[in-house]
Amino acid sequence: MKIVRIFVTAFLLFIVVAAKADEGMWLPQLLSKLNEDRMKSLGMKISAKDIYDINSGSLKDAIVSFGGFCTGSVISSTGLILTNHHCGFGAIQNHSTLQNNYIRDGFWAKTYSEEIANKGLFATFIKRIDDVSNLILKGVTANMSEAERQSVIDKNIAEVRKNAIKKPTEENFIRGFFEANQYYLFTTETFNDVRLVGAPPSAIGNFGKDTDNWVWPRHTGDFSLFRIYANKENMPANYSPENVPYKAPKPVTISLKGIKENDFTMVYGFPGRTNEYLYSDAVRQIVELSDPVKINIRTSALQVIDGFMRKDELIKIQYAAKYANIANAWKKWQGEVLGLTKTNAVNKKLLYETEFQKRVNANTGLKEKYGSILNDLKTAYNEIEPYSLARDYYGEIINRIELLSLSANLNTLITSYTKDGVQGYEKRLPIVLDYLNKFYKEYNSTVDKKLFEVVMPYYINQQSDFVFDSISHEFLLNDKSAENLASKYYKSMIIDSAATLNLLKQNAVEVITTLQSDVALKLFTGIQSKYQTNVQEKLNPIQAKINVLQRTYMQAQMEVMKDKTFYPDANSTLRLTYGKVKGYYPRDGVYYQYSTWLDGVMEKYKPGDYEFDVPEKLRDLYAKKDYGIYGVNGKMPVCFIATNHTTGGNSGSPVFDAYGRLIGLNFDRVWEGTMSDINYDASICRNIQVDIRYVLFIIDKFAGAKNIIKELNLVKK
Repeated sequence: MKIVRIFVTAFLLFIVVAAKADEGMWLPQLLSKLNEDRMKSLGMKISAKDIYDINSGSLKDAIVSFGGFCTGSVISSTGLILTNHHCGFGAIQNHSTLQNNYIRDGFWAKTYSEEIANKGLFATFIKRIDDVSNLILKGVTANMSEAERQSVIDKNIAEVRKNAIKKPTEENFIRGFFEANQYYLFTTETFNDVRLVGAPPSAIGNFGKDTDNWVWPRHTGDFSLFRIYANKENMPANYSPENVPYKAPKPVTISLKGIKENDFTMVYGFPGRTNEYLYSDAVRQIVELSDPVKINIRTSALQVIDGFMRKDELIKIQYAAKYANIANAWKKWQGEVLGLTKTNAVNKKLLYETEFQKRVNANTGLKEKYGSILNDLKTAYNEIEPYSLARDYYGEIINRIELLSLSANLNTLITSYTKDGVQGYEKRLPIVLDYLNKFYKEYNSTVDKKLFEVVMPYYINQQSDFVFDSISHEFLLNDKSAENLASKYYKSMIIDSAATLNLLKQNAVEVITTLQSDVALKLFTGIQSKYQTNVQEKLNPIQAKINVLQRTYMQAQMEVMKDKTFYPDANSTLRLTYGKVKGYYPRDGVYYQYSTWLDGVMEKYKPGDYEFDVPEKLRDLYAKKDYGIYGVNGKMPVCFIATNHTTGGNSGSPVFDAYGRLIGLNFDRVWEGTMSDINYDASICRNIQVDIRYVLFIIDKFAGAKNIIKELNLVKK
């Protein structure tokens, strides 16, 4: 029996400590040192140098940060960018009207002159990545306070950035890794003239919408096309009619060969944020407290917005992007809770921490440095729990009720005036006006009033210590009727765009006096003040303590757990992840195949439905089996899944085969595996991509955009 226990313990430890399948979001400049042998054993045919090289062309030269929130890849020598439909949706929506509804009908430019400019949209290339850890941490000592440490680091960062070698068109930034235990310098080049080229109708680009979001099997053609423009010297330039399409030095090659199970895959892009090395109590709070609170509030908000969108085409246009943004995280959190529970993530963390403590206790030097780190983390997370929960309530109501978001923005005028007088007010005013012009274009006070009615009670009914006293009192006086409460606050003049914009034409004193007396701004400032005093002032010091402890814990893990290869958490910097095309078992008795077909689109088809309608032309192409060179034995591939470790920010990332050729476009993860941000598990974590053959089929056969197809380098072998 003792032998069995030893074996079981060793086996479980192997699961926790050893590299779990091929998880990880790896820095591309380190692939040759850390990953190349493993990648080749999985089937990769190219070298790490083909993926990242600063002296000659490599795959990195085709990867862009698209707007800072997604990834894109350059797929033609004339600067054509491929990214997701949902990444380009803001631009598509901004150009849509009832007369030219590009959300509903799609958009395809036949010539350069038809391509549409997008203010504020940019594409950033990474030119090189350098380890500057020694320079940034120079002068940092263990006995420094956190403020002293950060002061030294900030000065070092400024010095390194100033002295870094770069071309006139290049910029740079420095980012911390492994909880600020390491630092890298990124040299970048950004193009600020990015134009919309093509997008399928939403019935293709967002087929299945919220019902299918985060789930598999999937049948979505989630792609859109943009183009980088440069000046006549092929250098970055702000928008100008004189700009020309960017001459790309290394566009990607597109494969028509297709995929099969166990094929090697790579995803190259800018993953946003992961937390793979958290303490167990942090994961427990996510599963039991934080995610459930946010899920409940957003469930109510989404029901309101969906009800209005289904009845009114203008509201659908106004709220489509907002709805998608709210629903995206809402459904992700549900899958996260499910996955963390299913894979016993908290228990795995506890098992890992037990082994960590055992190794620390066995070494006098390690025990002196790290002996109390786990107990210190536990104490800190117990302290922060009620305040972090109150933060979740506050964040959700401020962001879900647009009257409060609007009040928060207008309140910055009061803050600027109070601090710096008329000069401060006038400096802030253009920023507020720019916000208001965008806000009112996509605002409906009737929708928002209903949101107030269903969301505000969540805030009021939380722990009384954290709730604005006045709103609680009014709620009781109105017999706990949120509808009556809303009626008072939606008499505010700021819901009227014309009245508000006219007010801002007046002198600063009159504007400030009027805003300070407005019922909505009074509500916002009351809620904000209560939060700052009773939550933020107590939460921030504890969070700062946790940040220090987590940095120490990260350093300790890398020092103690020598048999584990560590990769840095995602932080919106360029990464590569690799894996294989593979199906999975989401639950007992159910197996999901790795690919989907156009047949599945037709099986889901519901005429006139908000989520599952199918354009007539696509139905005709299906009936005729008119798939051109993109079909396979009379069938049209649509999407596939693989084991690549991805997260938000990887949307739009190119998916490459073993030869570095484009085979798909990453756009999602499976619902059961969304917990990969915290606990990657190879058994259920899968990323979802649209098959590049479906993308080409829609461009060519559905849209008839032969001009786009002619730009591309397609290979079959």
